[in-house]
Amino acid sequence: MTDLPSSVMTDVQNGNISFFNVNFHYFIFVHSNNLELHSTVYTTWMKQHGGVIVNIIADMWKGFPGMAHTGAARAAVDNLTKSLAIEWAASGVRVNAVAPGTIFSKSAMENYKELGPTLFKMSVTFSPAKRLGVPEEISSAVCFLLSPAASYISGATLKVDAGQSLYHSMWEIPNHSSWPESPDGENLDALKDLLNPQSKL
Repeated sequence: MTDLPSSVMTDVQNGNISFFNVNFHYFIFVHSNNLELHSTVYTTWMKQHGGVIVNIIADMWKGFPGMAHTGAARAAVDNLTKSLAIEWAASGVRVNAVAPGTIFSKSAMENYKELGPTLFKMSVTFSPAKRLGVPEEISSAVCFLLSPAASYISGATLKVDAGQSLYHSMWEIPNHSSWPESPDGENLDALKDLLNPQSKL
């Protein structure tokens, strides 16, 4: 299912109840399946042997206007992360989460179709880094939380968002290029093409 921005009240007022219901039931489905998956992994292996779980949520700390259904699901998984970190601690299980900010990837761009370029370009303004992240920057955080270097971290949500979750419009951050570039790869190449299209002439 593609998450496209749409106000819940707009959907209800326009009679698009089915759209809202689909998303609401999708939220329930994802949440219950997530819990079932965690429980299966725990009972079949981690209860006896320990282990590490890293959930991926989102930057939904100030609400998720336009995508309330997915914001609610991510908030639920954030709470699940904290709850299971305590419940399963005695079995040697660490449970953490990573909350990415706006992350550009070629597949995400394709997923949002014609809305993609506008959404991603607009998002640069709201990043204190004045650039978007790429998946490689999220995988690094996940690998850290899975590693022995994070052996004393559990129940935490690591925000990988260049401070985006803290930033709001009352504090002006001028355009800059002071942050290091994203790691090289096809996602960075595609992002550069999006933000600075080169003339083919």
